[in-house]
Amino acid sequence: MTRIIAVGGATGAQGGGLARAILDDPDSGFAVRALTRKPDSDPARALADRGAEVVQADLDDVASVRAAFEGAHGAFCVTNFWEHFSPEREQAQARNMVEAAADAGVSHVIWSTLEDTRERVPLSDDRMPTLMGKYKVPHFDSKGEMDGLFLERTPATCLRTSFYWDNLIHFGMGPQREDGALFFSLPMGDAKLPGIAASDIGGCALGLFREGDAVIGRTEGIAGGHPTGAEMAAGLSDALGEPVTYRALPFDVYRGLGFPGAEDLGNMFQYKHDFEEEYCATRPLDRSRRLNPRLQTFRDWAAANADKIAV
Repeated sequence: MTRIIAVGGATGAQGGGLARAILDDPDSGFAVRALTRKPDSDPARALADRGAEVVQADLDDVASVRAAFEGAHGAFCVTNFWEHFSPEREQAQARNMVEAAADAGVSHVIWSTLEDTRERVPLSDDRMPTLMGKYKVPHFDSKGEMDGLFLERTPATCLRTSFYWDNLIHFGMGPQREDGALFFSLPMGDAKLPGIAASDIGGCALGLFREGDAVIGRTEGIAGGHPTGAEMAAGLSDALGEPVTYRALPFDVYRGLGFPGAEDLGNMFQYKHDFEEEYCATRPLDRSRRLNPRLQTFRDWAAANADKIAV
């Protein structure tokens, strides 16, 4: 019997990767029910053309999510903090997905999440500023705070993702040209930065759905590699065919860059830097590759995307 996976954010980075991973594997035993607010959009139509069932669902409307989850074996639950910059809205959406999955009797829920950084950096710790009055890294903390609810109310696996290498294309983090030379800047010092191609998250999620009951109740972290900033610059140099120099920015400089979310991201990078060993250990590469044998390294990803990175 083919089991339905209700894929949240099916036209986005993570959900789209999972939808395509299932559609690319006719022997997976799963079928895609693609959840989207805009079923008539081009990305939704492309999924439908490949055989996905496309349904309208809005994470702010619990009834629509419940209807989309009905009859599904699994549900991939993901939020997009950067769409609205509101931890409260993100958490309300998470609660809606928990309620919908519990009511629909979904057998396996995967919750795409991140650490609650306040467990290591309490609000009283002044090594980094407190943001919005009660967070250190809002887009991490708001998700991590919801892990317990998913694990208590649903048969869930918490999937901790990593830095999207695609941020170098879409988030303005790629190399910049100054006086003819290329520089790649991150506030990571010499620390390793676990990262992943956004589309590969879906392949890892499919691996977890395949493992089923064995991973329910667990927290799994994934990454395609743990490169340093200098190693990323070297990979970019090879991909782009010209030297790229890594420049380590101070945390405070990054926090002060002024773009929306700069303080949040500055704190995020500092957290990853200050807790490098722990952060890397929770994203083991061998486990990630067992879940997704097609996992790309940073060099793989950079070579495949050189035309999109080029400046």
